[in-house]
Order: sequence, then structure tokens, then C-alpha cells
Amino acid sequence: MSTMQLQEGIRDINLTYLMLAQQMIKEDRPAAIFRLGIGQDLVDIIAGLTPAQIIKMAASNMLLCRFRFDENLLLNMVTGYSKDRMMSQAHAAILMSAQPVEELV
Repeated sequence: MSTMQLQEGIRDINLTYLMLAQQMIKEDRPAAIFRLGIGQDLVDIIAGLTPAQIIKMAASNMLLCRFRFDENLLLNMVTGYSKDRMMSQAHAAILMSAQPVEELV
């Protein structure tokens, strides 16, 4: 993969993430805070971004989203397949809800 392709991929992911985040915030702010794993201050900033600001942010060469699965247990619960898949996902959501949200520093 060339550097140009990598940057285009990052831009596409960032744009999709920001647009999805704005939509989630607009529809259900508390659920967006939980699902995105971000704090109220950052939610307010994302909600107020103009389309031009979103495009400019998306063009960054760094991913704006990150994996929240810092623990192997959570990763295994989400990716593992078993008869109790729904229960595993529910347990993972409970464990993730106990984690602090990221705050804008």
C-alpha cells in the first residue's frame, strides 16, 4: 500500500467516523457518549463542527478514532464466537461502561 493510498484510507475513515459521531450525538447524546467513549466536552465540539471543519479534520494523517479494547478480556468477548454470543457482547458492554470516557485535554 502506498503512502497516498494509506492517507486516503485514513481520510475516509476519519470522515465516516466524524459524520457518524455527529449523527449519533444528534439522535441520542447519552448513548453517543457511551458508544463513542468520549466525554461531554468533546461531544459538544463534535456536535458543533461545520461540514468544512469535518472535512479539514478528516484530512489529518492520523486516525481520529481508536480501539477501546485495551484489555484482552474485552477483545476476546467481542470477537469470540460461542453459543452465548449475545451474552458475551452484553458482558463486554457492561465492562466497557465501567471504563472512564476520554476527556479533551
